[in-house]
Amino acid sequence: MTMRVSVVFSVLLLIQFWSGEAEKFSVDGKVLILDDSNFDSAIASFDHILVDFYAPWCGHCKRLAPELDAAAPVLATLNKPIVIAKVDADKHTSLAKKYDVDAYPTILLFNHGIPTEYRGPRKADLLVRYLKKFAASDVSILDSDSAVNTFVAEAGPFFPIFIGFGLNNTIIEKFGIKYKKNAWFSVAKDFSEDLMVLYDFDKIPALVSLNPQYNERNTFYGPFEDEFLEDFVKQNLMPLVVPISYETLKLVKADGRKIVLTIVEDEDEERSRELTKLLKAAASANRDLVFGYVGVKQMEEFAEKFDISTKLPKMVVWDKSDDYLSVVDSESIEGEDQASQITKFLEGYREGRTINKTFSGPSLMQFIHRSFDIRMVYIIVFVVALLILIQSFSKGGDEYHAVPNQVQVDRASSSVSEAEIKEYKPGDKED
Repeated sequence: MTMRVSVVFSVLLLIQFWSGEAEKFSVDGKVLILDDSNFDSAIASFDHILVDFYAPWCGHCKRLAPELDAAAPVLATLNKPIVIAKVDADKHTSLAKKYDVDAYPTILLFNHGIPTEYRGPRKADLLVRYLKKFAASDVSILDSDSAVNTFVAEAGPFFPIFIGFGLNNTIIEKFGIKYKKNAWFSVAKDFSEDLMVLYDFDKIPALVSLNPQYNERNTFYGPFEDEFLEDFVKQNLMPLVVPISYETLKLVKADGRKIVLTIVEDEDEERSRELTKLLKAAASANRDLVFGYVGVKQMEEFAEKFDISTKLPKMVVWDKSDDYLSVVDSESIEGEDQASQITKFLEGYREGRTINKTFSGPSLMQFIHRSFDIRMVYIIVFVVALLILIQSFSKGGDEYHAVPNQVQVDRASSSVSEAEIKEYKPGDKED
């Protein structure tokens, strides 16, 4: 009994402590300035808080700052406000180290205290539209045609949208909670036949998925049991053919299916876009597999793991480990009739005519060329000059010895990681 009283009293004291700390912060539409003394209490005070880890000398940070200032008052007016804060990571190095900040700006979104790196748009209006997802209801209830159309329009292009027509919201509620970070979920309670035509379904109940960014739509008519529903949701969290980036790799790796990966020279070329159309047709008929494509120009380090010395484009089956499968006599799909070659590749895979291969690593010169950008060269030159200066002082018998600043050393070591992630344009960073 004494133990229970003690535990309850401790919990009450903790709640009181948290409440007292939360009173220090208000949702007034201004960007909060955080440091070591108030960071933890700020994170505990808000359900959703976006934190910009910046450095005063960083050009990208300077361009981001006014966008955050403009977005903050809009996000503060949401039913579930989202607060924006910033930390001078160059000054408060312990916080930067705690959250693995090695390039600027690094933006973390804390949802109920749990951080995830923000890689969405940085312009104020788009940033607001993107972040609204995290403050929205798990499942929105829509009661008219106009409510459905408004919901779709306001959701924007950043996340897939699922709309249940003639469904009880409890049926998809658990998926709305589980996949809240990845998609919008809603249930339409009242709608017309015109809306059925607009969203291309002819009977109810139906679950319609929309992916505005890729102009894709799919409809599920049941059975509305958890296993089948979740399969449909997971399959439609990604487009039929996924453009591989460091961000989409997270989604792909979280999916349990193997990946049919097509490697091209440049994914922006017209012939690559035409090939993608053929891959979409194959993906529609093979939903047990994830289809993806990657350009050597866009992600050389990743693409070259699959031995790009052979003619491109080429196809492999990857299980997200360090091994992948090549199909005998179907590795390269260059030529005119690529549709037939894709079919032949998939048939060969299904029939087991495959060769197991292991990731190949880059050559030393390729790695050096890729990892050391011009800023790294400048830093190396600076460090060498500093060492020569120190040596000259030492030879002169001077007792004064200068050492490189730890922050400078950290910046030098972190520029390699920036080179590795430079393909992510919306998240440009400086070391």
